[in-house]
Amino acid sequence: MTESAADACYISPPVQRAARLLRRIADGDGVANMSRTASAIGINRTTLLRLLHTLEAEGFIERDDDDSGWRIGLGLVALAARAFFSGDLVQTATPVLARLSETLGLSTHLGVLHRREIVFVVRRTPNHAFASNIHVGSRQPAHAGNMGRIILAHFPPERVAALYKSVVLESATAHTPTTFAALRARLDKDLAVGLAWSDGHYEPGISSVAAAIFDASGAPVAALNVSGQTVQFGGTARRAEIAAATKEAAREISQRLGWTDPLAQSLEANVEKKPAKTPRGRKSGAAA
Repeated sequence: MTESAADACYISPPVQRAARLLRRIADGDGVANMSRTASAIGINRTTLLRLLHTLEAEGFIERDDDDSGWRIGLGLVALAARAFFSGDLVQTATPVLARLSETLGLSTHLGVLHRREIVFVVRRTPNHAFASNIHVGSRQPAHAGNMGRIILAHFPPERVAALYKSVVLESATAHTPTTFAALRARLDKDLAVGLAWSDGHYEPGISSVAAAIFDASGAPVAALNVSGQTVQFGGTARRAEIAAATKEAAREISQRLGWTDPLAQSLEANVEKKPAKTPRGRKSGAAA
């Protein structure tokens, strides 16, 4: 028996079918047409129905809001989020977010983009009565929240266009962009500022600001945000303090991931090219 054949003997067909179903749902198959999905996986409708109810019971899938199909559930997202915790990104970001939270007295979060949603993978809160009620594994539409917006703002425009092609943008509040043109305008503004602000844009009475985090290749791999009650963001000086601290925290995490600030590189290059000044009172080329 070959090694591959021996390995195949230990494969569990029910688990394999469940994994195939989860991948299809994650790729956008809401199982609205059970016959088609069952045929694609190579099972019958009865087996598919059993898998759906089992995965729902485990929290790995959940019904869409309009009850027309299925989507990946918070149980599976939370499991993936805990797996993220062992990675460099979360290990690097966690102490920075904890320090930022205590310095500003506000809640901090780290999120990664999955398709068109932000998955929260780190949450740190200050030691006082009001704190964020968002938990690790929670998710949020990328177009409606500022962590999603700041990541999308750093994507090439054509990538964002492809991601939202023929997608209906659901509204979280009156501030949510519900057309692609409105989303594109918001992203351009966020990119110009370098931060994505929200004052009650996702939840009334809550303000926040988000900054992108980059890896060694310069790609936006995550975002952090600082959030709290809107009154905690009051005043020009306070907002400037929050903005500066948020940018610095994002920069620190990015640099620890291997990112190099292009602006800093440009400044260093200009300094190297600048000719040395001739000491006052001495002609260039004169002997000492």
